[in-house]
Amino acid sequence: MKINVAPGTGRRAAVDLLAIPVFEEELSNRRGASAALTATDKALRGLLLKSAVREGFKAKPDQTWTFHTHGKLRAGIAVLLGLGPRAKFDPEILRLAAGRAARTASKLRMSRAAFAVPAGERMEELVKAAGEGFVLGAYRFDRYRTANKDEGASRGLASVHLLLPTNGEDRAALRSAVALAKQVASATNWARDLVNEPAGVLTPTRLALEAKRIARDGRMTISVAGRKEIQKLRMGLFLGVAQGSAEEPQLIHLVYTPSDPKHGKRPPMALVGKAITFDSGGLSLKTAEGMVDMKTDMAGSAAVLGAMQVIAQLRPPFPVHALIGACENMPSGTAYRPGDILISRLGKTVEITNTDAEGRLVLGDILAWANELKPAAIVDLATLTGACVVALGHYIVGAFGEDEPLVQSVLEAARGAGEATWRLPIADSQKDALRSEVADMKNSGDRWGAAINAAIFLREFVGRTPWVHLDIAGPSVSPKERGYLGKGATGVGVRTLVELVRRRAADLAKSSPGGDRS
Repeated sequence: MKINVAPGTGRRAAVDLLAIPVFEEELSNRRGASAALTATDKALRGLLLKSAVREGFKAKPDQTWTFHTHGKLRAGIAVLLGLGPRAKFDPEILRLAAGRAARTASKLRMSRAAFAVPAGERMEELVKAAGEGFVLGAYRFDRYRTANKDEGASRGLASVHLLLPTNGEDRAALRSAVALAKQVASATNWARDLVNEPAGVLTPTRLALEAKRIARDGRMTISVAGRKEIQKLRMGLFLGVAQGSAEEPQLIHLVYTPSDPKHGKRPPMALVGKAITFDSGGLSLKTAEGMVDMKTDMAGSAAVLGAMQVIAQLRPPFPVHALIGACENMPSGTAYRPGDILISRLGKTVEITNTDAEGRLVLGDILAWANELKPAAIVDLATLTGACVVALGHYIVGAFGEDEPLVQSVLEAARGAGEATWRLPIADSQKDALRSEVADMKNSGDRWGAAINAAIFLREFVGRTPWVHLDIAGPSVSPKERGYLGKGATGVGVRTLVELVRRRAADLAKSSPGGDRS
C-alpha cells in the first residue's frame, strides 16, 4: 500500500473514496467544522451533512456513514467517520477511524482512498496513527478461502492520500512517521498471519523457520535448538510440556546486535514470548469448544518476532534478545501427568496439578535462561490466563511487575502505541495458592486470583532483574470487527514492544553527550 501526505480538502482528489473524520461538535456547531468537511459538504450542496444527520449519524466514535457523490466529486463515495467529542480525542481513536475507512474501502472494492487528517498539535502522531490504521484495517486472512479468490486479490487498497489540514507542516517528519507506521503495521499483520494459521501448519518447526527468515532479512543472529539440546540445558519444565507431542520442541534465540561495538556491550533488553502452537490442555483436556481457538496460544511469540522485524530496522544502540520456547501441549501415552514433579533449569521443583497450566511452565525455564544474559529488563508476552480475560475483557492487556520504572515505561509505551494496558497487582498474599506439600510449588492453584497466581509463578524465575509480564489472553484475538481489527488475530503487543525500544533508544541518545547513534 502506498501512503503519501499532502495538504488538501479532498474535493479534487482523484480517488474512489474520500474519508472524513468528524467530531461531535462539528455537527452541532458548523463553524468549527474542518476545511475538508466544509468543502465536501459545499460541493454536495449541503446534502452531505443534512443527509447524515437525518439518517442518525452523530459522529460517535464507532459510527461510519457512507454517501454516494453522484459525480459531484471525483471520489465516488464520501465516508464520514465519527470521532466522538474533541475532549476525549487521542491518536488511537483516529487509528480506529482510519481502520474503519480501510475496511469500508475493501468491502466496496475500492483501491484508492483519501483521508482527511484532523488538525492537532501532534501531527506526526496523528499521521502515524492514520497510516497504521489503514494498513491494519486493510488486513485480511483469506489464503484458505477458494471462493472468489481472484476477485479478492484485486480488492485491496493500493494507495492512500493522507490530507493535511494546513500547508505548514514539516513534510519530512511526516513522511518519516508514515514510513514507521507502515513498518509497524506490516509487522503486526505478519504476526496476525502467524496466529491465524492452523496449528497443523504453524508447528514449532515452522515457527522456528519463520524466525530464521526474519533473522536473515534483518541481519540478526539466531540459534534454534531441539529436544536433545533442551535436555542439555536442563529445562525440565519445557520438556515436560513438550513430551506428549510428536512435534519436536524448538528453543529459539534471536539476537539484534548494534553495529557499534561499544553499544553492543550495553546490557540487553530481553523479550520473551509464549509459543504453545497448539494447546489441547494435555491430560487435563479442554472441551471441544475450548480447544477450537488454541492455535492462537502462540500469540506472544508472534508479537515478539513481529517486533524484532521493526527493531532490526530501527537499529537501537543496545542489544535486543528474543527468546522463545515453542512446543505443543498434547495428550498421549507419553504426556506429563497431574501429580508429576518437574525440575526447572533453576533447580526449583514444580508439582503438576493441572496440565492445562502449561504456558507458565515453559516460560519459567525461558525466563530463567533470559535472566542469565544479565539483561537491563525482561518483558514477556503470553496468552496466559482466562482469568485475565474475565477481569479485563477482549481489548485490554494485563500488566504485572514490581520494578516501578520498567512498569511505567511499559505502560507509557503501550499508551503511546494505542494498545490499552492496565496494571494488575502481584500480591504476596496469593502465594499460598501455589504452595505444594511435595515440591517447591504447584503450577496451578484455585481459580480465585488466577492471573495473579500465574504472575507470581513467573516471578520465581527472574530473580532481581526488572521484569514485566503482559497477559494478552484477551486482546490477542478480537471476537468481532472493531476499527482496524477484523475477527481473529490482532497482533497485539508488536506496537507496544516497538514503542518501548524506541523510547529507550531516545532516552539513551538524550543522556549521551552529543547524541548517541548506532
